Amino acid sequence: MDESILMFFSSEACNLFFLCFLRRHKQNLRGRHKARKAKIEFPPSQVAWLLDSLLFSSSSPSILHSFIHRLPPPPYIKNLTAAYQTVKTEESAGEARIRGLSIIKPVKMVIRTVDLRSDTVTLPTKTMRAAMAGAEVDDDVLGFDPTASCLEAEMAKITGKEAALFVPSGTMGNLISVLVHCDVRGSEAILGDKCHIHLYENGGIATIGGVHPRPVKNNEDGTMDIGLVEAAIRDPQGEQFYPTTRLICLENTHANSGGKCLSVEYTDRVGELAKKYGLKLHIDGARIFNAETALGVPVGRLVRAADSASVCLSKGLGAPVGSVIVGSARFIAKARVLRKTLGGGMRQIGILCAAGLIALQENVGKLEQDHRKAKALAEGIAQIKGLKIDVASVETNIMYFDIEEGSNMTALKLRKKLEEHGILIMFENSSRVRLVMHHQISEGDVQYTISCLKNAMAGLPEENGI
Repeated sequence: MDESILMFFSSEACNLFFLCFLRRHKQNLRGRHKARKAKIEFPPSQVAWLLDSLLFSSSSPSILHSFIHRLPPPPYIKNLTAAYQTVKTEESAGEARIRGLSIIKPVKMVIRTVDLRSDTVTLPTKTMRAAMAGAEVDDDVLGFDPTASCLEAEMAKITGKEAALFVPSGTMGNLISVLVHCDVRGSEAILGDKCHIHLYENGGIATIGGVHPRPVKNNEDGTMDIGLVEAAIRDPQGEQFYPTTRLICLENTHANSGGKCLSVEYTDRVGELAKKYGLKLHIDGARIFNAETALGVPVGRLVRAADSASVCLSKGLGAPVGSVIVGSARFIAKARVLRKTLGGGMRQIGILCAAGLIALQENVGKLEQDHRKAKALAEGIAQIKGLKIDVASVETNIMYFDIEEGSNMTALKLRKKLEEHGILIMFENSSRVRLVMHHQISEGDVQYTISCLKNAMAGLPEENGI
């Protein structure tokens, strides 16, 4: 019988190896598996990799190689891979003794991961994967993919628009929308100075579409003063000298303002202004369902004043890929041509759209929990000495907090400390940190994060995430 016996010469190594591998990957090993496993208390503050010797009953180190390539995320994988490259094998009597596999640098043992970098980091659920595997598909470039058509029809219905179009990303969705409305090069779009289209989409409306951005100051709540927007509209009589204003863009929720929601009243006022001057209105609604949940107003009402809107499937809704743009049938017909021009036309996209349909069915209802968990996290952060946050400003799933002046902590140091315990964050500058809640963060994860933040700011050793 093919039998693999792993012998460890330290209890830490034995426990770490079996917790991280055999429990998850036992199916990857043939035969029976035995080990001498010492008892230690959990969670240990540090676990050193002390694999002084590994003895296999096989003449090939392939099993060890298989283990190493199934390691959990850093800091393990880089260190152990480097160590494995120095291993030498000595075959004797049908055995391969693999020596020298050790890592001097101690690493923290982290089983738990709390990823607060963005709501884009969610993994497809089992239901999504099953739907993707069983999706009915056809060639969508030719217009025949039934699952894509189903998703587009559903999104058009939800938003109250005539038609919809699946696109690979929100960036492409916004770009296509701007280019449809500003179909003459040298057109101008009025948008917020902190909006996603202006800051994080690589200047595509200008570099690809020849559309001039006209930024207006965003207020803390994500709005732009109506008076400033109106003042930014160009006088048509100056077209010999100026770009021609053709579009106004809003973002709801507004990410850089901490996930703030734009009210129906505000959006309607901007819509009325656009009509007054013969302009179009586009809403970047990447997280529009978060706004629906927080405001208690249906998505269709939130975008009623808009000529077009983009809705992201892979942010708060948790699908793996894609966005949907909505508008009139004429708008979508033009958008479909531009999608092809930009390389966004794909064939059997029903596989991706199936996950989007599940997201609409299952995850919209989870957004309220996300908002509640975000508020709980903000309230916990507010109690930590050295950190500053406006709890009342947390409306949806995005929050920012600041490290107070005079602290020895920086955002980079804090990120590194939290990474050691499986908590992943992003920071805006040396003292400002952004956290984003999503449906795969549990209430326990929230309390664990608060505890680790508190200990990090106090200079105390944090507990491991077991």
